[in-house]
Amino acid sequence: MIHEHLTEYDGLPVTVFDPKAEPGTAGLPAPDETAWTVRLVEDWDDTIDPEFLERFTAAVDGTRVTHLIIGNWGNLGKDDPTPVSVLTAVADRLPNLRALFFGDIVMEEMEISWIEHSDITPLFTAFPTLERLEVRGGQGLEMKPVRHERLKTLRFESGGLPGGVVRALAASDLPALDTLELWLGTSNYGGDATVEDLAPILSGERLPALRCLGLEDSEIEDEIAAAVAGAPVVARLESLSLSMGTLTDRGAEALLAGQPLTHLAFLGLNHAYLTKETRERVQAALPGVRIDLSDGQDPADDWPYVAVAE
Repeated sequence: MIHEHLTEYDGLPVTVFDPKAEPGTAGLPAPDETAWTVRLVEDWDDTIDPEFLERFTAAVDGTRVTHLIIGNWGNLGKDDPTPVSVLTAVADRLPNLRALFFGDIVMEEMEISWIEHSDITPLFTAFPTLERLEVRGGQGLEMKPVRHERLKTLRFESGGLPGGVVRALAASDLPALDTLELWLGTSNYGGDATVEDLAPILSGERLPALRCLGLEDSEIEDEIAAAVAGAPVVARLESLSLSMGTLTDRGAEALLAGQPLTHLAFLGLNHAYLTKETRERVQAALPGVRIDLSDGQDPADDWPYVAVAE
């Protein structure tokens, strides 16, 4: 997932934009039949600056672009180390953008927790038609509370998601949001969100359409599981994932002792530190639920780790 560039995004094949392409270049796919990737491919001294985006919107009819992937953006300025301002400056040329993956940067290019970010709030306001937003990386990541009417899917992939981002998200109004996935990470890489920060999300009050929730890759997965066990939002979820973190028997037992989970279609518990007995208890308690217990870790490990950190 973080080792290879996307080749498909939201059901569409990916096309990497060639910055040397001229307007009207023959052979390019229809703008609305592919997910366009804008990233540095060969010239590592280049950056995804205004000129780079100008070339893209000149070569491709932006009014028909629905899916966009921003990859390795090079060494931009310290005030805005990401192309947020560059991208929002051409937002009027991308009036029908529905899906944006911001940070398709693989480990060969940069470790996930080294990806430099800035305030992503302008992306929400610049693209009111967005239905899907995914962000990879957490270093320097900021966000302010927002309201967005059409966003259905929001994902943050990080080895350390800042607590400020989680609190801003919890204070946001996202009435159409169906799917929320947070890789919370570890405090060693800036993942300082607490269970208290997650409380407004778990109440579900600002997220009336939420059906799929992932609180993943966390070093406090047991505490999260205990909070989820009594969370009001769970009763209307179809999918719940506490995967990739340091979940132990303690967290799993808290889940089983809490509210019923038999209504779920899916429960993600992969990379968990569960004993054989607890795994069997979970499966026996939820016979009609598809449960992911893959990549099980040694419950006797004195140094449990999350699946994605650095």
